[in-house]
Amino acid sequence: MLSKQQARNFFLGGTLVTFLAFIGLTIFSFSKTQDQTNDENITEAVVRGKDLWEANNCMGCHTILGEGAYYAPELTKVIERRGPAYINAVLRQPVSWAPHGRKMVAYGFSEEETKDLIAFFEWIGEVDLNGFDTVVSPLAKEDN
Repeated sequence: MLSKQQARNFFLGGTLVTFLAFIGLTIFSFSKTQDQTNDENITEAVVRGKDLWEANNCMGCHTILGEGAYYAPELTKVIERRGPAYINAVLRQPVSWAPHGRKMVAYGFSEEETKDLIAFFEWIGEVDLNGFDTVVSPLAKEDN
């Protein structure tokens, strides 16, 4: 059994070791070699595409990086799965359409807005996911 002095020393030593490990791992995680966001590839088109994504509440139906609703397909790697021509056709669709009974709104995006959204999808598709596959809902899998 430990004395009070030994217990206190054990507690303080363990706290110090844990604190130093936490600080070391924090510094390591913020190092440039650990950066997986590919933020160096963010362009004005990517920023405009993200703004369009948010302004049109695309996350209300779709997900990116597993975040959002699961009503419509996951779009993290959509360029890899479908290609830019397909995405362009979907976004420029003049009327609403309903694949598998789920209605996609016809937003009437301009050619420039469509290019910006595609640039955003291309950028988000290049984020390093540490080998994890994107989360795809069972309904969205029908569209892939």
